[in-house]
Amino acid sequence: MAKRTTIGVDAYIAKCPKEAQAGLVKIRAAIRAAAPGATERTDYFQMPGYSYPGFDYDGMFAWFSFKKPHIRGHVRPPVIQEHRKELAGCPTTKAIVSFPMGETMPVTLVKKLVKGSIKKMKDKSK
Repeated sequence: MAKRTTIGVDAYIAKCPKEAQAGLVKIRAAIRAAAPGATERTDYFQMPGYSYPGFDYDGMFAWFSFKKPHIRGHVRPPVIQEHRKELAGCPTTKAIVSFPMGETMPVTLVKKLVKGSIKKMKDKSK
């Protein structure tokens, strides 16, 4: 199992507003559950991200961030487009889904998006 470096991620969460921290902890846990063994880091895009070595974009496949008033999940394109029905009601871009702060985090959906992002990364490397 890859060593997890969590000091930077803990500091990132701690710097966010108190009302956002519970949502950030939940999205972090969902990503970690969907990607066992992934390296947790903050050196790529200066936000918490997850990688497996040996793939393009330094193996990065998922990130999370806070931008008021949303907890945001970042995944590889076209994962968001492939799940647009499930994401109806959430603001999205090509690679970001925004979950309203203070609402229940859809953990199962986050895990599905992360697994989809990993699959896109691995499929691209074939």
